[in-house]
Order: sequence, then structure tokens, then C-alpha cells
Amino acid sequence: MSRENGRPEAGASGAGEQLALIREAVRETKAERAKPRTWRGAELAAGLPVARVLVDKGLVHLDRYFDYAVPAAMDAEAQPGVRVRVRFGAGEKGGRREGGKLVSGFIVERAAESDYRGVLAPIAQVLSSERVLTPELLGLCRAVADRYAGTLADVVQLAVPPRRARAEAKPSPAPLPPNPAPEPGSWVRYGAGSGFLAALTRGDVPRAVWTALPGATWPQELARAVAAALAGGRGALVVVPDGRAAARVDAALGELIGEGRHVLLTADAGPEERYRRWLAVSRGAVRAVVGTRAAMFAPVAGLGLVALWDDGDASHSDPHAPQPHAREVLIQRSVNERAGFLLGGLSCTVEAAQLVETGWARPLTAEREQVRSAAPLVRTVSDGDEARDAAARAARLPTMAWQVMREGLQRGPVLVQVPRRGYAPRLACERCRTPARCRACAGPLESQDAGELACAWCGRPEPDWHCAECGGARLRAQVVGARRTAEELGRVFPSVPVRTSGRDHVLPTVPGVPALVVSTPGAEPVAEDGGYAAALLLDGWALLGRPDLRAGEEALRRWLGAAALVRGQAEGGTVAVIAEPTLRPVQALVRWDPVGHAVRELAERAELGFPPVSRMASVAGRAEDVVELLRDAGLPAGAEVLGPVPLPASDPARPRRPGDPPPGEQWERALVRVRPGQGAALAAALKAARAARLVKREGEAVRVRIDPPDLG
Repeated sequence: MSRENGRPEAGASGAGEQLALIREAVRETKAERAKPRTWRGAELAAGLPVARVLVDKGLVHLDRYFDYAVPAAMDAEAQPGVRVRVRFGAGEKGGRREGGKLVSGFIVERAAESDYRGVLAPIAQVLSSERVLTPELLGLCRAVADRYAGTLADVVQLAVPPRRARAEAKPSPAPLPPNPAPEPGSWVRYGAGSGFLAALTRGDVPRAVWTALPGATWPQELARAVAAALAGGRGALVVVPDGRAAARVDAALGELIGEGRHVLLTADAGPEERYRRWLAVSRGAVRAVVGTRAAMFAPVAGLGLVALWDDGDASHSDPHAPQPHAREVLIQRSVNERAGFLLGGLSCTVEAAQLVETGWARPLTAEREQVRSAAPLVRTVSDGDEARDAAARAARLPTMAWQVMREGLQRGPVLVQVPRRGYAPRLACERCRTPARCRACAGPLESQDAGELACAWCGRPEPDWHCAECGGARLRAQVVGARRTAEELGRVFPSVPVRTSGRDHVLPTVPGVPALVVSTPGAEPVAEDGGYAAALLLDGWALLGRPDLRAGEEALRRWLGAAALVRGQAEGGTVAVIAEPTLRPVQALVRWDPVGHAVRELAERAELGFPPVSRMASVAGRAEDVVELLRDAGLPAGAEVLGPVPLPASDPARPRRPGDPPPGEQWERALVRVRPGQGAALAAALKAARAARLVKREGEAVRVRIDPPDLG
């Protein structure tokens, strides 16, 4: 073919040849564009030169992966799951990427090509060759982020502890062989208890909601469940509310299966030691974990059991975005990893009752004869009852409660539970203690600055409130703290030592000798030598009057936790609860029937459309920002918006918590309620609306929380 000025000759054959050349040039251009380009001519890895990186930026509009080039020198170390440093926010100038700050991240995938058409910046540094973000852990974090309308980077930050180089440099011990299958022990007291352990040992996937009997045996029972899973060649994970409970389960497990087969993951261990233990789990050297909330993400290999103790405790809900609850995370893990599930406690939450109601889990309870044998005698008395003697009046106690305390001190220590200072009880009828609720949405009523009543959910005023139960028109809200109670009891019983246990100083145990132990809820120490001789539960109405949807459930949980530390009826153990005897939580305590209480609460929630039967989101921020976000969000069909209503201003004397309004700003909150099955759509809609606002830089940030456990 002759050419003139670089062009083919005219004609049919020339036109065809020209078309072929054009097509070949297009193919070459596409192939060239598919190759990652990097700045400064760095030599790239030969096989998979692109790394998809999750950068440590928890901004909702940046919730995706970013592509970086892998230099040939980093090819061996830059594997999925490792920590890296990359330049983020760099821009192109003259065909080169310049600027950007160094940020941390994780490689999640290696690829041959990139969809990005610009110049890829190279990975700046591989911080460690340790693969800490496994595919299983990444998938769990993604599912949790989607459920709670959060970002993957925020959840990964909760799941993977900060790196400690010295801990990584040390090898983990070799894994020990499985332990023998444990005997059922005290699990025989529960009808299906032995079968549950046997199923774990066989490698089955049993799921149970366990209502534990009162007493101090629950740590040993949790330890046997863990030992059963280990005996079957699988791993186990136990999450408890606090370090005291974790230490008890840790000691029971060490005694049952020996040292070296499990680790304790709590903040008390310190950052480096905790990371060393976490690495032992990640490397497969240890296959059992006992820990507090953060342990819910522990990367246990071959998981066969996830267990959660006392899911109603507020510490199971993480305060950091996106604020996941340990119960929901462990349910997700049970499904994803086909692991057994055990949700245990002395009480029973409505969420636990719903798991049984839907058939997802089976109940694991004892017969009524076993319950009556293990539980103490519970006596009720109203705090309106008059004291008949001077000593009882001096202690601000009804005569019956005074007698229980005096008789108990003759046989051992007596526990006195007082609602902690800082409880903000909602308003209740002064006569019958029934909580004051809105007639429109059943939300709690609160007193405004001018003394007028209004709903805390929808903001509707209630100028002419009357109690629906007794017709009373007067309200009550007050509480006496633990310190004052201890001082008054000390004056009445001058010869008896008085000890206190609370937020500032929590006692793990007390001797089994006569003494008064005044404690706030959740801080009750364990009494040695068989437990307390008696317990006094003061100001029960204050627990029942908290500004919370689950006030009754929480009051019963607190009472059961304290009463379970008292000796059984056969040993003369007695509990006196100072609360209106006819209220449902009080009657559930008398019968020791937390499951029945939870089932009735669940039925009422279903009738009123409250969680967990429905799904709910809280949207908080400046008034105009809340309104605009809800207007722009594509909420699911039938979504109901309650509010917005003003939120209390931040207390400048108190440290600011995650999600608190900035000092000096007035925030409002709206609640969005949807039908069952629409929770995922609600979370996705609110997350997309937040991302769009950030991209357009419209207004201030708005805080979104899915299924908040502290609904007022």
C-alpha cells in the first residue's frame, strides 16, 4: 500500500484498511487506559498492581474504597487485610497527583485494573504485614454499618484495635488441642440445658434465650457452654457488660479447661496486652474469648458459639458512631458464621422475647419448682405506708422494710439498693405512680420551663392531664441518693458497719458478716459465704419513672440483679421492694417471672407500634437541619415522623459525650418510625440523605441513630 503524507490511498480497499487501523488504535487506547498510571514513574507490581483501600475517614459521603497503585517493592507485603498509609485528597496537576495528607487505611482487595481514569497515587507505606482485617471481619463490619446507617470506616475502627508494634513482633503461642467435653453440671436444672451443650459439642447450631436461675452459678454455666463448643473443635465468644462479670467468667473458664485456651479482652489489660491477646485470637492460637462490648468483633476462627450476658445493660450499646448494640452484632455473626447463639440473663428483654416469639431461638428455662427453690422470698410495701415506730421513721422506711433489715442483720450482710444520683425520672401520678404519657403517641410527658406539660416525643402540649388509672391530677418526680441513704442508715444502726458501692468505687465482694451494703443499681458486690441475708430495694418508683420506653423492663432487671445475690427461701433470704405492689414489674419480681413480663411488654409494644416490633430512627441536630434532612430523605412508604421536639441543652459541667449538642447550641430531635421489614430501607434513606447534604455542603451535620435503646 502506497502512502502519501501518511494517509492510505483512496478507494474501497483503502477505506477498509483505514477502518481496521482505527479499530486497532482504539483497542490499544483502551488497553493503555486500563493500566494503572502512577506518578513519578514508580515501578508497579507485576501481577495485581491495584490496591483497593478503605481509608480511615468516617465521613458518610466517602463510604467507599479508593484505588491506589502498588509499587513493586511493596508487592509481597501489600496484601488484603494489612494496614497502610496513603495520600488522601491529592489532586492532579500536569498529569501528576500532588498534595494530599497521609492517612491510615486497610487494603481490602488487590486487582489487575482500576475504574479510575486518572493517575493513581502509590501506597505510601505498608505499616505492617499482619492481616488484621480478614474477609469475614470486613463482611461483618459492612453489615453492621448498613444496619445502623453508619460508615464502614467507623465500624472497622471499633472492630480492629490500634496497632502496637511490640505486640506484633512477638509470636503467638501454639494452639492447644481441644479440651474434653464438659459434664452438664448445673445445666441439668434447665429442661433442655444438657441437650444444648451436647448440640454445641456435636457442631450443631443451637440458638437459645436462657433465663438463668438466681444465684452465683451463671459464670460457671457460661464456662461450660464455651467448653462444649471448644470440645467440638470450634471457637467461642462471650460478651458481658463489665470487667467484674468478665473476671468471673474468666476465672470459671480457667478452672474448667485450664489456662492457654482462652483470652480475656477488657480495657483493664492495657492497650499493648489487649492487642497481644487480640492477635493471638486473629492468628488462631486461641479460639475462645471472654470480654466486654468491644470483644463482639473479636476474629475468632471457626466460631461455634456466640454468647451475650444481660443484653439489657446499657453498656452493650457502643457510644461511638454508629452506636451498634452487641446483641445485634452477635445475631449477625451467628447467621453469617453459622454459630450457636446463647442470650442469657437473670431478666429477659423484649428483644429476647421477640427472638423466641418468632421462633428464631428456643427458650432455655427452669421448671417453676427450681425457680421457687433458688429465689428468695419477695415482700412488697408501698413507699406511702407509714412507719409505726420511731427507728423506722428515722430511716425513712416503712415498718415492714425496717423489720426485714433488722432481722437480716442478725444472720449476715444486708444489701440496700438506691437509684443512683443522676437518674432523671419522668413524671408519674403521685397517687398510683402510673407514668404520665401523651394521649396522641403514648410518649412520656415532661415539664417545660413555664411549668406546662408536653410530650417528649411529638411535642404535643397536655394542659389538662389526668391519670388514666386513678384519675389523679398531681405528678411526682424526686429521688434520694445513695450517699444520703448510707448516712441515715448509719445513724440508725450505729453498731453496724456501712459500706457503699457505686460509680466512684465499686466493690467486687463483701464478707459474709453482718453489715449494711448501700449500692447503686449495677454496682452490687457479691456477698461471700452464700449471699446476702436480705435486700432492701428503695425508691422503686424512681426506677419505674425514668424517661425511657423500657423503664419497667429496666427496673425489673435491676431488681432481679440485686435479689439474685440474696440467699434462697430455704436459707431464709428475704427481699423487700418499696414500690406500688400492683404494678406489673413489681408483681413479676414477686413471682420471679421475667419472661412473662417481657412477653406482655412485647404484646403492648406491638399494639402501640413501639420497637422492637417496629423500627425507629432518631434524627437530631439544629431545627432547620433536621427538617431539611427529613424532607429530602426518601423515607419508606408509611414512615411516621414524630416531632421534632427540643433536646435539653448540654451541661457545661459534664464532659461532652458522643452525640451531645455543641455547647451553646439548641438541638431538636425527631423520631421516624417504620413497619417491620423496612428497617434496612430506613437506614439506607437516612444515610443517603446525610451523604447528599455533605457533598452539597448544605447546613450542619445531623446525627442519625438507628433503634436507639434510650428512647424517652
